[in-house]
Amino acid sequence: MRFVFVPGACHGAWAWQKVLPFFNNSVAIDLPRAPTARLQDHAERILQAAGEKAVLVGHSAGGYAITAAAEHAPDRVAGLIYVCAYIPPATGQSLATLRRGWPDPPLDGAFRRGAASGTYSFRPDLLEDLFYHDCPAGTATTARDLLTDEPIGPQETPLPLRHAPTLPRAAIICTEDRALPPAFQRAMAAGLPTLDLPSAHSPFFSMPDRLAGAIAQLAARMT
Repeated sequence: MRFVFVPGACHGAWAWQKVLPFFNNSVAIDLPRAPTARLQDHAERILQAAGEKAVLVGHSAGGYAITAAAEHAPDRVAGLIYVCAYIPPATGQSLATLRRGWPDPPLDGAFRRGAASGTYSFRPDLLEDLFYHDCPAGTATTARDLLTDEPIGPQETPLPLRHAPTLPRAAIICTEDRALPPAFQRAMAAGLPTLDLPSAHSPFFSMPDRLAGAIAQLAARMT
């Protein structure tokens, strides 16, 4: 089974490098981060990597990107696995609208204007506490040098659902997450098979072996 690992906002393929060795014939990708990038561009990049068919694994904002790919070409998607991710609702909201609609919206105050118009990044002083507080020492410092500005457009794009709800889907809930509250994760994953990990927002750094096992376990139920 082929897997395509998709990063969350401002992250890249580098975030998945400790998980990738657990899977054969699989790939971690970067998403288009140009200021003009669209959600459709994210979907097309994922489908390029998917080949004939793959399980798509999306972290955080990558949950919208993998769902957009499934909407574009459901026949090439074997399943969707969301890792402490934003999961588009049937009402077709954008990620930004979904986030703002949660009581005490996640990450409020954590954003700063990007270097280019139409982009944003995360405040460097908050990175460790929000994303990497349970990760090996030095993770936040390394990540700070690798994070890139994120285009706003894809997160403001509504995503009506037609095909994704008919595909196998599952979610991994990170119970120590400070960036995306576990209660919010569970609300978005309502009705889907779920597994819990006692991790913060970056399980690919804090417990890559356990994350890989959870992904494999959920994917096995999709065949």
